[in-house]
Formats: sequence, C-alpha cells, structure tokens
Amino acid sequence: MHDMDHRLLVSLRGCGGDPRVAAAARALSHSGEHGALWLAAGLAGAALDRERRTAWLRGTALTAAAHLVSMGVKRLVRRPRPGHVAPLVRTAGRHSFPSSHATSAAAAAVAYGALRPAGARLLPPLAAAMCLSRLVVGVHYPSDVAAGAALGAVTAYAGGPWMRRAPAPRPIGVRHHG
Repeated sequence: MHDMDHRLLVSLRGCGGDPRVAAAARALSHSGEHGALWLAAGLAGAALDRERRTAWLRGTALTAAAHLVSMGVKRLVRRPRPGHVAPLVRTAGRHSFPSSHATSAAAAAVAYGALRPAGARLLPPLAAAMCLSRLVVGVHYPSDVAAGAALGAVTAYAGGPWMRRAPAPRPIGVRHHG
C-alpha cells in the first residue's frame, strides 16, 4: 500500500507540471483552506434558501464538525506530509492524515447535496476536484485523501436526519417585554 500511495502521488503531482493544471489546483487548495469554500457555500445557501435555512445552517455545522474531527485525527496520527515530491502550495500544518480539505469537501457534498437536486449534481464533482487538487499540489498521499473523504461523507450522512429535521415550533402568543 505504501509503495502504491507513493507512486500514485508522484504521478498525480506530475500533472502539476502543466501551468493551467497547477493554477487550478492551487486555487482549489487555497479556497478549501480550513473548509472556507464549503462553509461559505453553506452560509450562502442559508441566506438564499429561506425555506431550508435551518437545514443549511445545520449542514454547515456538520461540515465544520467534520473538518474539526479531521484536524483532531491529524494530531493523533501525526503522519508527516509527503517529502518525496515538491509541493506547489504551503500548508497550514505538518501532518497529512487525513486530508481536512477532502473531509470538508465530502461533508459539504453529502450535506448540501441532500438539500437541492442541483447541489446533488454539482457538488460531488467540485468536491472530487478539491480532493484531487491536494494530490496535484503534492501535499497529501492518496490514502490521506480517501480517508478524509470517507470521514467527511460518514459525518454528514450520520448527521443527515438532524440536518433535515424541522426546527421546533415557537410558542404562540409569548411576548417578551423589555
């Protein structure tokens, strides 16, 4: 497994030799730092889709939670980032397993994709591109990305019932006087 992980990374990192591919991979990697792209998408969904606002906010919370869990796992596992390829981006940390970019991308694809049919079609390819970008920029092994994506998907799937549950109704006729 170790040898295959290394060979796949070298091959995919080689795709970054094309300046257009490298620029796209860098842009995706930067936008996904700390789950920023996915958290912003969830908040935008909450702002624009009033009917499902609570579900969007809960999906955003699930995405953030998945990202935080991946950071905790990273601190426990402490796998160093690949040293046998030159990275195309700087990283926020030294540890590689699991990929937090992949975790938040997969969590968002599952959570937000459950809210709108368009999201179910558009988000998985964008999440896959985010995952692939981490290999092209040379900062994760394929197993890091696979584990991160699995962690994110499982977290969002497990939280799906909570995310889609209607909020509790507000009591009628209760007023607060100040």
